[in-house]
Amino acid sequence: MHVYRNVLAAIDCSPADALIIEHVTSLARQLDAKVHLLHVVHSHTLDQDRSLREIAISNLNRYRGMMQAEGIDVHVVIRSGEPESEILKEIEENSYDLLAMATHGHRLPERILFGSVSRAMREKISIPLLLINGDR
Repeated sequence: MHVYRNVLAAIDCSPADALIIEHVTSLARQLDAKVHLLHVVHSHTLDQDRSLREIAISNLNRYRGMMQAEGIDVHVVIRSGEPESEILKEIEENSYDLLAMATHGHRLPERILFGSVSRAMREKISIPLLLINGDR
């Protein structure tokens, strides 16, 4: 059985984050795993970058505090750029055992227009992927 000791959790500052944190906290407690909370700031202007980064830092610090209160070793990672490519770079540059992230259940028009980061991760990463239904 594969033991997950170094978990990457991709957080997108949506309501689905609570589900990811719940699942990853439970998993990390059971396995005594280290967790890295990743958010990719995807912006088009400096003002938008500043605003999105502030929101992300606030959320990530809150999640880190919650998880640390549970005795979990948690680290925060913030990257900038396209979510798909930045998540892939983070995985390539570090030794993660598992990627956890939410799906958002986009309908066909949104999938065609926006793509799906979770679908891309399924196809491109070599580590196990835990997909959590973010629409629940």
